[in-house]
Amino acid sequence: MKNIDIAIIGGGMSGMAAALSLQKNGFKPTVYEQAPELTELGAGLTISPNSTHGLEYLGLKESLSKHADVPSDQAIFHYNTGEVLGRRMRGEETRNLYGAYYYQIHRADLQKEMSNLLIKNDPSCLLLNHSFNDLKQENGKVEVLFSNNTKKSFDVVIAADGIRSSVRNKIFDEEKPQYTGNIAYRGLVQTNKLSKDNVRPPSGVAIAPKKAFARYLIRKGNLVNFVAFVQRPGWNEEGWNIRVTHDELMSEFGNWHPRISDVIKAAPKENLFKWALYDRDPLNNWTKGNVTLLGDAAHPMLPFMGMGAAMGIEDGVIIGRAFAESENIKDALKKYENARKERANFVLLKSRTTRDRFQSDNPEKYDESKVENEESLGLFNYKPHEVKI
Repeated sequence: MKNIDIAIIGGGMSGMAAALSLQKNGFKPTVYEQAPELTELGAGLTISPNSTHGLEYLGLKESLSKHADVPSDQAIFHYNTGEVLGRRMRGEETRNLYGAYYYQIHRADLQKEMSNLLIKNDPSCLLLNHSFNDLKQENGKVEVLFSNNTKKSFDVVIAADGIRSSVRNKIFDEEKPQYTGNIAYRGLVQTNKLSKDNVRPPSGVAIAPKKAFARYLIRKGNLVNFVAFVQRPGWNEEGWNIRVTHDELMSEFGNWHPRISDVIKAAPKENLFKWALYDRDPLNNWTKGNVTLLGDAAHPMLPFMGMGAAMGIEDGVIIGRAFAESENIKDALKKYENARKERANFVLLKSRTTRDRFQSDNPEKYDESKVENEESLGLFNYKPHEVKI
């Protein structure tokens, strides 16, 4: 088994987590990433204790300590009055409860640390400029054709190519992702451009009818990352990172409490983007033959529970363990899917319903003790490096 040829399609967070876990368990996977280079894209990312356990298992404990922020607390507050409606303690309290910290980090920093560790383990394991085009399964092998006309044969293909997964579309002939009626805005602001009140608490979400605005500190408190959500019935623009103006953001949030509007005003225009939130229904099966799905390719999630990256990291840890604990490919893929599908699909569906608590028609009636969230649902208790598979 240790000599099998494993391809991972997609070099994002979940794909690299899978590769690191397979490496840790004695395998030699190759990651095929469509981009010509790994650039600093994206912005902030939440690493909840369940995913912290996974990343530490993969060898990234020092990387998290070096790059990630540990918020002391998080708050839900009213969009207009600024009144705190709910508060959760983080920091040491979270570590004492779950055995791991709740982190917030720049996505590019974590991706860079993961790719560095991958290459340190195996200098030839990451191939850029390889975009998936097609595949064919025959006689226990998977032949993959890439858009650069490279054709290769593998024993196993793990598709970690995101919500618009070309591999998923190929093996399951699925409908395209559906627009959810929500768009998201994001931006980055230098903390020194803001008053102290703008970053208290260090992590928070303002809620309003049909809108929400989350912001938190990253890069050791030097940057504020924000992401804002708006319900919008139609969407006819293409792209994941569409530039927006201050005027557009202020038209949506300009009359909000200054701790929100001031953040928007201070954001450099080159750091302002928007994209549409798309969704796909859960799959009954992730695997066909020797091809399986992982991360957003298997279970794309809305961001309202901050669990999308966590689920992909968990998938990655488990798939490496599944191969290490199996005698053949079929059993390994079965173990992986059986261990992950129920939990991931549960979180996928809960992420949909959680949207409503952030976009309530009556935000002043928000009661933290009466809402479901990622912590009250017990999601933080999961330890992907220890759970039985």
